[in-house]
Amino acid sequence: MRDGIELAQRGLAVVALVTEPFWPQGDLIALSNGMPDVPRVRLPHPVAGTSSEAMSVLADEIAPRLVAVLRGDTTPDNASVGAAS
Repeated sequence: MRDGIELAQRGLAVVALVTEPFWPQGDLIALSNGMPDVPRVRLPHPVAGTSSEAMSVLADEIAPRLVAVLRGDTTPDNASVGAAS
């Protein structure tokens, strides 16, 4: 999350990948860093420690969505955190 915010602050297009249990923390980090609307996509948990085959399947599933979010063709999974305040 913090890496995505850092890159977004530098003007780069980003989509942060956040696993389900860490989603609320992603909201807090984005808001506290002044970037509440950094686009995020939710990933299943856990991703660490999964097999190469499982990671390949996940990558094949998520890559088109990431490209679509970056292009603005679809919305990210996060609602505007700033609007919730």
